[in-house]
Amino acid sequence: MGQRAREIGIRLALGAQSGDVLLMVLKQSALVITMGLVLGLFSSFLLVRLITNLLFGVNANAPAAFGSMALILALIGLIASYIPARHAAAVDPIVAMRNG
Repeated sequence: MGQRAREIGIRLALGAQSGDVLLMVLKQSALVITMGLVLGLFSSFLLVRLITNLLFGVNANAPAAFGSMALILALIGLIASYIPARHAAAVDPIVAMRNG
């Protein structure tokens, strides 16, 4: 929130609800998380062929492993972005604009 404190303060001062600010920050975080997951899954599908012979008893085409790890990483990313988003939504607009 530190980099966007002034913007969030202005939004709150103009009448945005704290839930709207929370949702805005979470949507932007979800977009970045999704782009990272797509790029990561694509590159992991390409690179898994290189390390298949180093792993014992692991199927290189295990969609359950890829899908479960993507889901876990997405959840961790959303939880990690929820905490600062909640703080940003609860900030006093005057303080945010003054210190931002």
